[in-house]
Amino acid sequence: MCKGIGYNLTYMPNQFNHDTQDEAGLEVHQFWPLVEIQCSPDLRFFLCSVYTPICLLDYAKPLPPCRAVCERAKAGCSPLMRQYGFAWPERMSCDRLPALGDPDTLCMDYNRSEPTAAPPALAKPTRASRGPQRSLAPGGGADCGRVCRCTEPFVPIARESHPLYSKIRTGQPYFTQDEKTFASFWIGLWSILCFLSTATTVATFLIDMERFRYPERPIIFLSACYLFVSLGYIVRLVAGHASVACNPEYRHVHYETTGPALCTMVFLLLYFFGMASSIWWVILSLTWFLAAGLKWGNEAIAGYSQYFHLAAWLIPSVKSIAVLALSSVDGDPVAGVCYVGNQNLDNLRGFVLAPLVVYLFTGTLFLLAGFVSLFRIRSVIKQGGTKTDKLEKLMIRIGIFTVLYTVPATLVVACYVYEQHYRESWEKAHNCSCPGDPSKPKPDYAVFMLKYFMCLVVGITSGVWIWSGKTLDSWRQFTGKWCRGRKPSMYSEASSALTGRAGGATSASYHKQVPLSQV
Repeated sequence: MCKGIGYNLTYMPNQFNHDTQDEAGLEVHQFWPLVEIQCSPDLRFFLCSVYTPICLLDYAKPLPPCRAVCERAKAGCSPLMRQYGFAWPERMSCDRLPALGDPDTLCMDYNRSEPTAAPPALAKPTRASRGPQRSLAPGGGADCGRVCRCTEPFVPIARESHPLYSKIRTGQPYFTQDEKTFASFWIGLWSILCFLSTATTVATFLIDMERFRYPERPIIFLSACYLFVSLGYIVRLVAGHASVACNPEYRHVHYETTGPALCTMVFLLLYFFGMASSIWWVILSLTWFLAAGLKWGNEAIAGYSQYFHLAAWLIPSVKSIAVLALSSVDGDPVAGVCYVGNQNLDNLRGFVLAPLVVYLFTGTLFLLAGFVSLFRIRSVIKQGGTKTDKLEKLMIRIGIFTVLYTVPATLVVACYVYEQHYRESWEKAHNCSCPGDPSKPKPDYAVFMLKYFMCLVVGITSGVWIWSGKTLDSWRQFTGKWCRGRKPSMYSEASSALTGRAGGATSASYHKQVPLSQV
C-alpha cells in the first residue's frame, strides 16, 4: 500500500511498537477499503507516514505527519466511518501531531494541486480485506472513541475467523507471571499423580486380568485413557510451554494449525484419549445397567465387548481426524498445551463442549436406571430374608465411583460453559477498552485451575475400584511367581549334579543290560 509514497526508507519500531513491516502491514491494511474508495486523497499518505514513518539519514529525530494532513484525512473519511458504526482511532488523534510551522517539531505534508478533501463516497466498505474494527463501549454502545485493535499480547492475523482478527502471543494477557508459574506447577503436580495412579491400575489389571470382568472392566480402559492424558501434560512439562504451544517463528501461540509434530502429539494425547475416556464412562454405565436392570450375566455382556471397543476408539478417531483436517488445533496460553477451541469459540462448542455434555448426560441416565434396579433387587432380597451385605457393598462402591467421576466431569463442563460464555467479552475488554472504562472483565483464575485439576482428578480416583485386599494379594502372588521363576530349586540343583557325575563315567557302566529278576 505504501509503495511509491514518496520515500523508500523507514524505521522500526514505529510509534505503535510494531517491530517489523509485516506486523505494521497487517494492522494498516484494516484501512485498505477506505483507501480504495478514496474517501480522502490524504489518507494513504497519512497512514503510511504513521505506520511506516520516513527515515532520513541526516536527521535522527522522528518526522511525523503534520496535523493538517491528519485533519484532512479525518474530514474526508470520518463521516463515512461513523455511517457504518466506526470511530476515528484515538491513537491517531490529530491533536497529538505538530502543526505546520511549529518551531519545536518538524513535520511533513503532502504537496497536492488538487482539492485536499474529496467528498465521502457512499459505497459500503468491502469485507474482502480486513476493515477497521467496530468500536465497542462497555455497555454495548457502538462509539466510545476507540477502535478495537490487537493490544499486547494479541497480534493481528490475516483471517476473519476470529472475532477480533487477533491471536495471542506466547504470553497470556489476563494473569500475572506468578499465576502463570503456579499454573505450570499445578498442572505438573496433578498430571504426575494421575500418571502414577492410572499406571498402577493398568498394571494391576495386566497381572490379574481374570479378576476384572464385565461390567467393571471398562473402568480399566477408562484409567488407561487417563494414563495417556496425563502423559500429554507431562510431555508439555518436559518440553516446555513455548516448545509445545507456541510458534517460534512468529512468536505467538499456535492458531488453526495441524503441527508441528510435538503440538499434534500432545493434542492427540489429550483430545483423543480424553474423549475416549468419556465414551468408556458411558459404556461403564451401560454395562452396569445391563447387569443390574436387565439381569445380564458377565458372559452375555462380554459378548458385546468388540462393539464397546469399536465405539470407544472409532468415535474419538473420527473427531480427531476432523479437527486435524480442518486445521483447528490451537495452543492453550495458560496450560501451554495444544488442544482445540482455545482461541476459536465455534471449535470449543462443537468439538469439546457439545460431546462432553452428550456423554455425561447419556452415562448419567444409564447409571440412574441401574441404581433404581439395584434398589429394587435389594428390596426383593430383603423381603426373602436373605442377607444383602455383598450387594450393599457393591452399591456403595458403585456410588462412590459415580460421585468421583460425575462431579469432576460436571465441573469441567461448567468451566467450559463459563469460558465460552465470557471469552469474547474478555477479549473485547482487552482490545477495545475506552477512556474512563470501569474495571475490565477478566477471567477468574480459580476457574481455570479448577478445570485443569478436574481434567486429571478422575484418573487419580479411578484407582478407588482396585483399592482392596485383593489387589495386595494379586501383587503378592505376582512377585512371588516372579521371584520363584528366577531362583533355581533344590531339585534342579541336585539333578544337575547327578547329571554331571554321570557324564564322567563310562557309558558301559551305566548302560549294562540286567535281567528283570535281578532288579
